[in-house]
Amino acid sequence: MNIICEKSKLLEGINIALKAISGKSTMAILDCLVLEVKNDTIKIIANDLEIGIETIIDGDIKEEGSAAINAKVFYEIIRKLPSETVSISVDGNYVMNINGGKAKFNISAKPTEEFPFLPAIVKDSNIVISQFTLKEIIRQTVFSISDNENTKVMTGELFEVKDNKLRVISLDGHRISIRKVDLKESYEDVSVIIPGKTLIEISKILNGGIDDEVCIFFTDKHALFEFDKTIVLSRLIEGEYYKVDKMLSSDYETKLTVSKKEMLDCIDRSTLLIKESEKKPVIIDIKDNSMGFAMHSSIGTMDEDIEISKEGKDILIGFNPRFLMDALRVIDDEKITIYMINPKAPCFIRNMEESYIYLILPVNFNI
Repeated sequence: MNIICEKSKLLEGINIALKAISGKSTMAILDCLVLEVKNDTIKIIANDLEIGIETIIDGDIKEEGSAAINAKVFYEIIRKLPSETVSISVDGNYVMNINGGKAKFNISAKPTEEFPFLPAIVKDSNIVISQFTLKEIIRQTVFSISDNENTKVMTGELFEVKDNKLRVISLDGHRISIRKVDLKESYEDVSVIIPGKTLIEISKILNGGIDDEVCIFFTDKHALFEFDKTIVLSRLIEGEYYKVDKMLSSDYETKLTVSKKEMLDCIDRSTLLIKESEKKPVIIDIKDNSMGFAMHSSIGTMDEDIEISKEGKDILIGFNPRFLMDALRVIDDEKITIYMINPKAPCFIRNMEESYIYLILPVNFNI
């Protein structure tokens, strides 16, 4: 193998593939990137058996071939080379020669026979969505997945396709996040659980262009994301997702409209009085056209009111402030509408079209 390429293009490809290097593998080959040069294409490949990535970079191909190289070592060498052009070759003994300017490295590589290349996927069931929309959907839902591996389905997000609509759901036992978007076409029904880790890494790679598309293919065991010159293949989480629709309600006793920024800022200020070891609720007192926020902790107390528009009953209710802030931060509307039933029932933040719904459970508190 022998190639010459721009350092910036090579680093961009390495950074994309690194998203599939876990660093916790017991198999040394999974800590490697594969550089595969064939059919006039330079590919960088990584796979930790849960998520696999292939990305293509531009370069001048002198000789085809392939080799596996420790990802961390390879990245650091390329990153610190003094020149903008990099020459890489691998000899028959799998010694990789890396030249950049006056810097020359000779490091041990490995053959690729033991590397788990990405399996071929039958590309039948798929949807097409803009990179901007997918990136936004992930941003607006992934914060409420669970990190508890004992409830595996909660560590992923439900992607549900019906006709021309995509609904994405995440939950962690204390809250639910739902985003709905219209697709340009109608598709076959799909219901799969994609690991949150995959979605977080994909979000980092997407350029977020409105006119740039992502094609997502679904099989029984995998989801395949194709965009730009990159393929991301993820295992799906097996199991049945929770019946979220049964948890949603259109009933309410109190409905209020409030400035999102004012509410977020108030809650943020209340958290200044919480030590890391403490779990203190923010107490919300809704009366007439006023929304009061109170925090009582070992550091001190805080009280603040903001104006709202209210329908229905007064209510005194407590919430984990972080859960409210997580939802408010990802809503782009200046005004939000909140629906409540009683101090023991979940509150709902949703817009008229229900393109987003956030359910948050209240917490008990003592005044």
